[in-house]
Amino acid sequence: MPVWAGGMFARAMRPGLIAAGLLAALLAAGCGGQRQDEDEPSGEFPLEVVSASFPRAQTMSQSSLLVMRVRNTGHEEIPNLAVTVTTDAATRGDSVTAFGQNLADATVADRGRPVWIVDRDPTGGQSAYTNTWSFGPIAAGATKNVRWRVTAVRAGQFTVRYRVAPGLNGKARTAAGSKASGSFRVRIDDTPPPSHVDENGTVVRGD
Repeated sequence: MPVWAGGMFARAMRPGLIAAGLLAALLAAGCGGQRQDEDEPSGEFPLEVVSASFPRAQTMSQSSLLVMRVRNTGHEEIPNLAVTVTTDAATRGDSVTAFGQNLADATVADRGRPVWIVDRDPTGGQSAYTNTWSFGPIAAGATKNVRWRVTAVRAGQFTVRYRVAPGLNGKARTAAGSKASGSFRVRIDDTPPPSHVDENGTVVRGD
């Protein structure tokens, strides 16, 4: 006799077929489903943000670079350098994104709005994690330079925070005393800077 299952009628199956179906489903779920932290070593790894820069004064439609230099200050290889960037929410307790904020209007379907448009991500830093870029292993004593090219599209004052870690999943932890985080207080002016076209046809910012 047909039974209701997931919005469709399905005929009852013999126990053997049910077991086979469950086994097939488990095998399918396992394909490509390896835990991302399965091979991440446990332990504490010291690292340091040697330098970080992002223009504190920007203007609408201006492209800027967020540049960070991270060093492995330990004696062991860092498993997977992870860099997380967030912009403080406009409303306390609201969710945060890397280069944007949520609107206060809860009636819109998507409240997320960019403050900066990312023109270019750091090379080789793609990650499935929200607001986080990963760069793979970093040898002991080695330094990694990462940078984002972004364009400001919203005026106001914003705080951008960054944090680095030796892994993505918490098994590899940042050692105590590491200089692993910081922030930028940025003001974006809605008045574009003066510009002119030079004799070669290039737009030059400034008088």
